[in-house]
Amino acid sequence: MKIETHRLNNVNIAEVVSNGTIINTTEDGIDLLGNLYYQGFDRVLLDEKNITPDFFDLKNGIAGEILQKFSTYRVRLAIVGEFSKYTSKSLTDFIYESNKGRHISFVNSTAEALKILSA
Repeated sequence: MKIETHRLNNVNIAEVVSNGTIINTTEDGIDLLGNLYYQGFDRVLLDEKNITPDFFDLKNGIAGEILQKFSTYRVRLAIVGEFSKYTSKSLTDFIYESNKGRHISFVNSTAEALKILSA
């Protein structure tokens, strides 16, 4: 895993880059948040492929716990991926509601994530 820093509109954005899964458990997500927060980042871009598929099954609570921590610490997060493959109505509604707010965004491209996070 490596962190690429993007600086747009005088805002530092951490893009987490990895070929493998970074977040397998709630603890992994909280550790990542703590690591980035300690480094001074309050905006994070993460690819869907770096997150366990279990995250997208809302019944197990992984997504809720991790995203609540990001919101509590006021760290904005954009997750880049293709979310239309998930057929769960509750997940679709969750993504829709998240995208209406400012803290957590589910987007289709890195460019879109950077635009949202730098605003």
